[in-house]
Amino acid sequence: MNYKMMGRFIAQILFVEGVFMIPALIISLCCGETMAVRGFVITLALIAAVVLVLWRICRGAPSAFYAKEGLVCVGISWIVLSLLGCLPFYISREIPRYIDAFFEIVSGFTTTGSSILTDVEALSNGILYWRSFSHWLGGMGVLVFLLAFTGGKGQGFTMHLLRAESPGPNVGKLVPKMRKTAAILYIIYVVMTIINIIFLLIGKMPLLEAVCTAFGTAGTGGLGIKNDSMASYSPYLQNVTTVFMALFGINFSCYYLLLLGQIRSVFKDEELRLYLGLIFGSIVLIVLNLRDFYPTLGETVRHAAFQVSSIITTTGYGTTDFDLWPTFSKTILVLLMMVGACAGSTGGGFKCARLLLVMKSLRRNIRQVIHPRKVQVVRNNGVVVDEKVLDNANAYLAAYVVILFVSFLIISLDNFSVGTNFTAVLACFNNIGPGLEAVGPTCNFSAFSDLSKLVLSFDMLAGRLEIFPILALLSRGTWSGKSAY
Repeated sequence: MNYKMMGRFIAQILFVEGVFMIPALIISLCCGETMAVRGFVITLALIAAVVLVLWRICRGAPSAFYAKEGLVCVGISWIVLSLLGCLPFYISREIPRYIDAFFEIVSGFTTTGSSILTDVEALSNGILYWRSFSHWLGGMGVLVFLLAFTGGKGQGFTMHLLRAESPGPNVGKLVPKMRKTAAILYIIYVVMTIINIIFLLIGKMPLLEAVCTAFGTAGTGGLGIKNDSMASYSPYLQNVTTVFMALFGINFSCYYLLLLGQIRSVFKDEELRLYLGLIFGSIVLIVLNLRDFYPTLGETVRHAAFQVSSIITTTGYGTTDFDLWPTFSKTILVLLMMVGACAGSTGGGFKCARLLLVMKSLRRNIRQVIHPRKVQVVRNNGVVVDEKVLDNANAYLAAYVVILFVSFLIISLDNFSVGTNFTAVLACFNNIGPGLEAVGPTCNFSAFSDLSKLVLSFDMLAGRLEIFPILALLSRGTWSGKSAY
């Protein structure tokens, strides 16, 4: 295990976190928020001290960097980011309990959007900005940012880190070099975020609110800056957010292909067609089910479209209390929670690409039973899928089910209803935000015990990092034996 190389990389990650915390400090200074300034200054000092110590200890690190190091480095980096990133909340006393502050920032970095806050609007502007920016930073991935704009040296360094942090069953290259791929992804991400902010400003949303809302939309995070999330904003602003949530749930490779003029290739993509089909199909079914729930058809369509876009992209914003909807509509939303957005997007969940692979693999197995002598392969977009990718998808499904039910069992110790506990785990594990009943869109997670909050924090990290980097930290084999590609 190349501990020195890992230490140097964690130091770089913390340095990036510190740099991105400075705008929040400046906002607090400009607004005269004394306690928030204190929180940011002390946190920045601690980050600087940790970075200097790690950099000094890890000088002269060997260049070899393998798959095991990539998994461990990603897992540890996100935990350390959260342990230090929550300190401004805690030191400023705006979230007086450390476990609550940790839960809140994990929810931010993992783009989950679950919150323990009962009054979001009481937060200072600097803290509010940092809380929302954590979505944006975690959406595309802080490691992807580091690879895109600083690069990395070492055998297998870039590929192993990008593979460990990027969402989806497989990581592909847009261009021959992975560093350029990461840069292209981030440039597209930044441009789309700016466009989103412009559209929100056109709707007369205040600048800070527009920036924070766009951060949550781009990162598909959903930590609202209002106590009612998006309900008090105009229909125009809600519709803009609906569209951009759906756009950020699409594989960013599709946008790159559009820039290259390969429009036909984009619309032939099976995952994209499944994703759009689920969105439009769910909207139609919910609108039919809610036909007498709202005064007009237009209002019904607006709320249905917003919540479908919010849930399938795992954003978690809300314009209405969907916990009051009929059971059929709520069931559709719960199913969308588990499916999630496209691979290679900022959305969470099981992913449409992985669902496609599992269903096609199931179909192949049925055909093999019927025709045992016939060679059966799985194709995606006309290309034969590697068996390793299929094995990975099946392993992910197995791990997904085990973690889901173990977490559900543990938090049931808090003695909330089955609906509350199950959707709380679903909401955190799939990086959604709100669940149903006591963790519905008008409620929060503050009532859970510290043990449950830690379990749900684990679920958020596992869900954002596609399970395996976090499980690797718990495996004895990770910390013994030789590394291998």
